[in-house]
Amino acid sequence: MEQILQGEARAAVLRQLPRLLLPWYDKNKRDLPWRKDTDPYRVWVSEIMLQQTRVEAAKEHYIRFLRELPTVQALAACPEERLLKLWEGLGYYSRARNLQKAARIVASEGFPDTAEGWKKLPGIGDYTAGAIVSIAFQKPAAAVDGNVIRVLSRLLGDARPAEALKTSFQKELQPALPQGRCGDFTQSLMELGATVCLPASPLCLTCPLLALCQTKSDALPLPKAKPARRQVSMTLFLFMQAGKAALFRRTAGVLQGMYGFFYVEEALSPAAARQKLQKAGLTNFTLGAPQAHRHVFTHIEWDMAAYAVQLPPPAPADAAPQGFSPAAEGPLAAAAPQGFSAAAFDAAFAPAAHADAAALEWYAPAEIRKNISLPSAFRWCLPLLREEGEKEG
Repeated sequence: MEQILQGEARAAVLRQLPRLLLPWYDKNKRDLPWRKDTDPYRVWVSEIMLQQTRVEAAKEHYIRFLRELPTVQALAACPEERLLKLWEGLGYYSRARNLQKAARIVASEGFPDTAEGWKKLPGIGDYTAGAIVSIAFQKPAAAVDGNVIRVLSRLLGDARPAEALKTSFQKELQPALPQGRCGDFTQSLMELGATVCLPASPLCLTCPLLALCQTKSDALPLPKAKPARRQVSMTLFLFMQAGKAALFRRTAGVLQGMYGFFYVEEALSPAAARQKLQKAGLTNFTLGAPQAHRHVFTHIEWDMAAYAVQLPPPAPADAAPQGFSPAAEGPLAAAAPQGFSAAAFDAAFAPAAHADAAALEWYAPAEIRKNISLPSAFRWCLPLLREEGEKEG
């Protein structure tokens, strides 16, 4: 690897980028749905979806999202649960909530047309603001994401940490943005990083910048040491009664505000799970075989075992044990399983549980699949609910 380019030599290389990248981009760019229209709303939605999400995963979500919410006004007025259902599968649900918060401001005040204006909105940082302004408004605003950092660090032989590179490239790219094609230039750099200048095994011989590149390898950028993920063992209980399943909203931690199944942060064998349920006051139930799954977040791994718990039909309302008062209108709102006590339930599962009996809401599995936004950390359990329903029938 050659020495890092400095001063005028560095600026001279960056000035050549439009001449080399734009013809390559015109010939090689992928056919992506968000490239068919540079309306600021559509560009904005695509940029938020593409944060920490693969292009292939975002494509169908983008089309479906805009089919139902074609304008910023429609997004601003959308019920949150419906918004989250449309976002289901993309993860990082705070992005959707911030998108709607910002949409309500834009619906009232109009679209900003400067990077500084966009950065005042919830969920918009330097990169997203630069991408929207350059693509939708054709203004010279640099957009530096991980792809761009990778391309330019290799091109210039610059081995500084990523944060230093981001700040530096943000300023250095600004003069290189070509009048009239700012958006195409922004996308050409991102496209090069996504399809040619890959994190590992870059396709250097096909790169339009090969002659200028100081690295010609994957030596840069230097990898950042990642902290080890925290390991969490979890046991999920998928309570089913009269064709409905119990859900609850998480009130803290990852996936806060999202629906999930009742769980405890401990690994329970079938015998221990059965004993725990009996201690909770359930005297008549069918316990399914455990199903294992691992879900990986950025900093946490959940090692999960899920048990389907089939409860008998509810007793008449006047036979329900005292002290049990579910929150929603499901079959247990008027009656509870025989022997079921909210106090005993909560005592049996405390302190490892993340919901209490009164927080459980009851929905038919078909309704969950259609209307309830269930994160992928819990959505893998849905086939277990269907299997239990089939057994009932």
